[in-house]
Amino acid sequence: MDIQLREADLDDAQLIADLTRMAWAERVAVSSSGHRETASRVLQDLQTGGAFILSVDGVTGGSVRWLPLDAAPSVWEISRMGVLPDLRGRQLSQHLLEAVLHHALASEVDELRLAVRADQERLLDLYAAYGFELAPELEYTHANPLEPAPMMMRRIL
Repeated sequence: MDIQLREADLDDAQLIADLTRMAWAERVAVSSSGHRETASRVLQDLQTGGAFILSVDGVTGGSVRWLPLDAAPSVWEISRMGVLPDLRGRQLSQHLLEAVLHHALASEVDELRLAVRADQERLLDLYAAYGFELAPELEYTHANPLEPAPMMMRRIL
């Protein structure tokens, strides 16, 4: 299995929007805003943060984004990580997470944060294995007010 990761550029906005919607279909609650992802939203994220795109054996299969916090640019929030259904079960999301982690370390970021939806609790152990800890005192800056607040996790770098 040949796994490739590349940093996204602005021309990838539509691809990332499509990947997000396809990866989240039938996996994340339909109320999630990820199901309504648009290229313009992704473009905004790419202009202030960044993304990685994952390919397996030459087939594009997933993505992840990060955004610096407005009030603390040395703190990044990881968001919209997803792998297409046909590629699941191969621990590919770990490659995406590791790519952001290594990029953050190289960029001298102080802290990474991520939100775990209440209906995705199984992900807590995955993130804990990468040094993330629950941080109930934090609020997710992009929380959907129509849904239960996600659980926040952080990793100090």
